[in-house]
Amino acid sequence: MTHVQIHPSFSWSQIDTVLLDMDGTLLDKYFDDHFWEEYIPKIFAKNNSLSEEEARKVLLQRYQKVESTLQWCDLDYWSEQLDLDIPELKCKVDHLIKVHPYVTDFLDYTRKIGKTIYLVTNAHSKTLHIKMEKTALGSHFDQIVCAEEIGYAKEQPEFWQKLEDHLGFSKSSTLLADDTAKVLHSASQYGIGFPIFVARPSSRIPVKFSPDYASITYFDELIF
Repeated sequence: MTHVQIHPSFSWSQIDTVLLDMDGTLLDKYFDDHFWEEYIPKIFAKNNSLSEEEARKVLLQRYQKVESTLQWCDLDYWSEQLDLDIPELKCKVDHLIKVHPYVTDFLDYTRKIGKTIYLVTNAHSKTLHIKMEKTALGSHFDQIVCAEEIGYAKEQPEFWQKLEDHLGFSKSSTLLADDTAKVLHSASQYGIGFPIFVARPSSRIPVKFSPDYASITYFDELIF
């Protein structure tokens, strides 16, 4: 079912803090989808004498077991589980890591209008390092927070209280942009004032607007 876009309607004067997700929000999720759904199954199949289709099924079951938890993003966990050097393999396809259109324009704009900007990601610190090296986005943020530092994934309600304690922002004057509805739901329940859904996390999939949250395709829609 295709939903009609709910356009963001706020004034930047209402917002002090901007929280931004990384994968799918600032960066094209095609890299992650390709890595976990195509590249790893190929290698896992070869190492375990399976067909690629069999490997994909086995891996999908394993992925689903830890979805929305810190383990899902933990590269050390997957290296151990799959007997593969996951960080090294990520580096082999890091040419696929791309920044979404208008992201740097938006980061420059929010800096210019005096907002505090945090990158808040479920990604493992090793993933973060690979992606910041590749994209050079790190200098745009006042601080970068990995969920592993907080001890909970962003889908978990406990994450938001701990993040607020950690960073000291006011939730009612905070904007959060994320491509995961579960994360926005968890944040909204906590009281984050301005949740924004990123409707095209991967350049290879169609735009899909949220039925519940204001949605954007690209960040130029928030430069006003």
